[in-house]
Amino acid sequence: MSREAEVRYHADQEISKGFPQLLDKARQAEAIVRDLRAAAADEIELLAAGRAFDVALTEALRAAEAGQRATFGVRSYDDRIARRKAKATPPGALWTAEVDRLRTLREENRMWGIPGVPRPVPATA
Repeated sequence: MSREAEVRYHADQEISKGFPQLLDKARQAEAIVRDLRAAAADEIELLAAGRAFDVALTEALRAAEAGQRATFGVRSYDDRIARRKAKATPPGALWTAEVDRLRTLREENRMWGIPGVPRPVPATA
């Protein structure tokens, strides 16, 4: 294993420690979006809430990806076969499923959760 892999491994361990807090933040942002939709809020409010949810999901996804890489171990940073083997372990499969779930949720929010607000059309005289 290389020194760079070891440094990245320790950095990923530190980043992944904040995953539970970031996931809670994303859940709170999702609850706000759902409440605004249920209350038939205007598109400007939905746009702001949808973007905040996207930011929270992206932060949680980055922490989950770091946790996934750290769970795979130091060797997996340099060796793709070790990475594939680590994915097949129960902890590796758990992190992989969580990363996939967060990616899907983020893409769904980007496609359907953030409303498109029409741009103002300049008046011609």
